[in-house]
Amino acid sequence: MIADLGYAAIALAFLAAVYAGAASWYGSRTGQIRWAESARNATIVTFPLLLLAAGLLIISLLRSDFSLEYVWRVSSLEMPTYLKVTAMWGGQAGSLLFWNVLMAGFAATAVAINWKRQQELTTYAIMVLSFTQVFFLGLTLFVENPYVRLDIVPLNGNGLNPLLRHWGMIIHPPLLYLGFTGFVIPYSFAMAALLSGKLDDTWIRITRRWTLIAWLFLSLGLILGGRWAYDVLGWGGYWGWDPVENASLMPWLAGTAFLHSVMIQEKRNMFKMWNMFLVILTYMLVIYGTFIVRSGVISSVHSFAESAIGPLFFGFMAFMFVFSAYWVHRRRGELHSENALSSFFSREAAFLYNNFLILAILAVVFLFTNFPIISELFTGEKGFVGPPVYEKALAPLFAALLLLMGVAPMTMWYRTSVKRFKLALRWPVLTATLVIVAVAILGIRDWKALLGIWIVTFAAYLTLAEFVKGTRARMKRGERTWTAFSHLIARNRRRYGGYWIHMGVLVMALGIVTFELYQQETQIRMNVGDTMSINRFEMQFMGITRYPGPDDLLITEATVDVYENGEYVATLQPQAQLYTRTQQPMTIPDARETITEDFYVIIVNWEPTSADQATFRVFYNPMINWVWFGTIIFVIGTLVAAWPDPREEKATVARSQMPAVATD
Repeated sequence: MIADLGYAAIALAFLAAVYAGAASWYGSRTGQIRWAESARNATIVTFPLLLLAAGLLIISLLRSDFSLEYVWRVSSLEMPTYLKVTAMWGGQAGSLLFWNVLMAGFAATAVAINWKRQQELTTYAIMVLSFTQVFFLGLTLFVENPYVRLDIVPLNGNGLNPLLRHWGMIIHPPLLYLGFTGFVIPYSFAMAALLSGKLDDTWIRITRRWTLIAWLFLSLGLILGGRWAYDVLGWGGYWGWDPVENASLMPWLAGTAFLHSVMIQEKRNMFKMWNMFLVILTYMLVIYGTFIVRSGVISSVHSFAESAIGPLFFGFMAFMFVFSAYWVHRRRGELHSENALSSFFSREAAFLYNNFLILAILAVVFLFTNFPIISELFTGEKGFVGPPVYEKALAPLFAALLLLMGVAPMTMWYRTSVKRFKLALRWPVLTATLVIVAVAILGIRDWKALLGIWIVTFAAYLTLAEFVKGTRARMKRGERTWTAFSHLIARNRRRYGGYWIHMGVLVMALGIVTFELYQQETQIRMNVGDTMSINRFEMQFMGITRYPGPDDLLITEATVDVYENGEYVATLQPQAQLYTRTQQPMTIPDARETITEDFYVIIVNWEPTSADQATFRVFYNPMINWVWFGTIIFVIGTLVAAWPDPREEKATVARSQMPAVATD
């Protein structure tokens, strides 16, 4: 009964999406409002239908209904309740349904909010939204149906992959999906602008918050994925340049470029064609990233060819690319900017250079991610690009981007005075230089570390200077320091929220540079009572125990004492876990974490352990927690920027309505 009702809800949602697309097309062509309104209603009703389908699947998971193939694959009797809920997105069919729920929620909300204000544009947006929904709902309905029944009902299920039984993976996939599906909204309204010919800044104003929210969710998903890798995978790092990681990073990079570039269109009526390209690129990379993860194409071009979902994704991507390119080409005459770049040394130019650097990073990541496909197609053998190659290729680009992050606030709109610019450089250059001299005296001599610290200090000085200057200006009007600072941000949320984001990135960058250059690791086989040392720490192996855990778990737990400069600081208990029914092993590291460093220990594998012997891999990870701390600053800045002062929005609207001024 539940399976039939769940499948029926998906089928009705699919039909509603098909109808919404057709009705919005007919309503926009004929101008008949009742067709457009019915398309709106169909878009909105799709969401509760999919919520029902998802809710019924969760009920099936909670009840351990192993008559459903999906429940059998990702759940088991022993799994705790919270993991049964998260198993909703633990497999292909369930995660696709979850994707559809989120996309329908975004679509329904965006349509409901914007219907009265921008009815014509929203009608065209429904057309584009519906087409994307029809594709993904079609996959769920006809290819990856989570309600497929088994002929023989098993007594128990396989259970969730052990790697996914971590708090980070409980939150990480939903955040990524929220980011991915959220980017469908700005793309749909951008295409609506092309379809309707309404190519002013309206579509940008409608989608700015949607873009920021999607970007924030994707950012959090990426960072939580890094935390999951650090906590679970046991290799001492947080980012391995895996194709699945890169699949999320690429649309994030394109979205970052778009968020920066779109400000120039709002401020100066420039870069219309460029912004349209960026929003389309972001959407295409969302689809391509999903294609990479779900098709198996990176694993093998043969597995892609044999995959039921891979060719369908490829066909959808090809169609959307042709569709987007056609409408951009058709409207190219209307996408010319009213104003031209007046100087290559200006705020506008700085944003453009920012975009070029981000897209250069994106191009490198795209090429290296797809290298296995390229090499297999041309040579018959699969080649892979490892993390060292990524880091060597991307380090100069990231360094230049951080440097530009500091320089950009010093530039002026239209044209920047070279003399004033040079004067403004004196103190940040001097401060950054003094910092690296002090650091060198303390013992850090690696030129890459010194350069990284110099760039971060330089950019941080200039970013903080913007807060100081603005606060002082308000204090001159008689405001107290804290009042001046808070009013500065409240009255200019978008600008200072952006600076806050930059500070978060700089904190993360300092942590990354230090971690990458000064991480230490060693692997050692130890008997109980043995000690080993790394950096200024010593570790003593105290013993090992085995005991049954929850679910079908067998836990092998080592106990080690950690000493810093001879003084006891922590007891750590890394584990090697075995899910006995499926014979799936899992290593759980343990770490002593401080603001400046982590002492990180894992049992290498559980087979060679005995009552008095085990093999450990030990890492000294300096400043890794600055990556997570920077994330908090980053999130605060994004939330501030997402809700600008209403007066700022009115000013933006007024600027967009001003007649264009010709420039030489």
